[in-house]
Amino acid sequence: MKTKFQKFNSIFAALVLLVAFSSCDPKEEELGKVYPEGSIVWKNDTTITNHVIIPLGKSLFIEPGVTVTMNDTTVRPEIIVLGNMYCYGTAENPIKFTVAEQYRTEAKRFARYWGGIICGYDSKEVVLDNVTIEYCGAQTTEQSASFQNALFKTETGEGVPAFHFCNTAGQFVIQNCTFHNNAEDQIYITGGKSIVMNNKFIASGFDGGEAINYKSGCSADICYNLIYDANSNGFKLSNNGALDPQSHLYVYNNSLVNCGWRRPKVKGGSIWLEYNIYAELYNNMIADCRWGVKQDATNVMDARSIMTPNYFFASTAIGATQYMADAAKGQLVGSNDKVSATAGDKNPLFVNFTIQSNVDINAGTTKSGNIPQVYNSDWNFRLGASSPALTGGKTDFTRHFASTGLTINGVEYKSPAPAVYFGAFGL
Repeated sequence: MKTKFQKFNSIFAALVLLVAFSSCDPKEEELGKVYPEGSIVWKNDTTITNHVIIPLGKSLFIEPGVTVTMNDTTVRPEIIVLGNMYCYGTAENPIKFTVAEQYRTEAKRFARYWGGIICGYDSKEVVLDNVTIEYCGAQTTEQSASFQNALFKTETGEGVPAFHFCNTAGQFVIQNCTFHNNAEDQIYITGGKSIVMNNKFIASGFDGGEAINYKSGCSADICYNLIYDANSNGFKLSNNGALDPQSHLYVYNNSLVNCGWRRPKVKGGSIWLEYNIYAELYNNMIADCRWGVKQDATNVMDARSIMTPNYFFASTAIGATQYMADAAKGQLVGSNDKVSATAGDKNPLFVNFTIQSNVDINAGTTKSGNIPQVYNSDWNFRLGASSPALTGGKTDFTRHFASTGLTINGVEYKSPAPAVYFGAFGL
């Protein structure tokens, strides 16, 4: 139950928001853009210095090309979405949530400058399309809007993910987005129907954190994503929380590269499964990750889960060893997987990415200093013409949202068909 102090802060923040940002204007129709009455519309670049709350029953629309700068390193603002949120960027004019320019450095990449986008339990729908979200992951205090609204983990001292959704009756789509240099999980999902496709998740987590973290209460199609340098796992898939429904996730044609090396524990690698999760994993490319697919040996996945075919490439001998099946350690290898038997075996021949022959996938433990390269936007993870990863993928499975998609704000989004190649990119 919220205190009077908490309720007052929520109402006050909502009122500040409604005054500070433009609402729907009849002139919008003249410009060819029509928003529902009472909508909150961000049309221009803006700087945020305090927590922002989208009230229940209200919708925030952000137009293409808008940059939202989170610029208070004391408050470390959060965006709380109690209503709905629609971020409609384009490839030419993406939307960006970032920090002031002096903080956008590699040395400060996990400095937790703001708190992320946290949706409420009654938030019905969200679209993030062509959006960049970076440099967040602030830790909650008693003044944090998420704490005052009893959202996320409802405790202080918790690192906030870049995006969190929790309504089991809600739905969201994340597509064509980039999550970059966030100190906690990039997305942390505890309910709802969703499609997560064609995104980049780069540098996830300071001393923990996954790129994509799903708990119970979820139905999702997750595909054609690139995950590079996730601290713990590229995917952590769990039915923990025992919400209805049991989470059933299709995870296919994703590329995971150089993940897990910063986490010196049993977790930390490519895909982690636990607590009766029902997961179907097909056609994923795992390259130089610390571990392959693993499950918690004491809290195992649902027996219906399918984990093959997938592709595992190791450029080092220790990498090939750590991909091997080991039931006691929860290391899983499927019958139709393609796995490096030795260092460099089954090289996927990425078009423009130099495999580091001395990369240490256990650098978090060994402290060798032979860490993977910082992400370079010029890299190209498409497959070369003679790549052994071009064939062998499975295409005859049914996704959740292939025929009937998710309709959000009048637009139907469908999950794309799987490809016969492994990973997010073909030729």
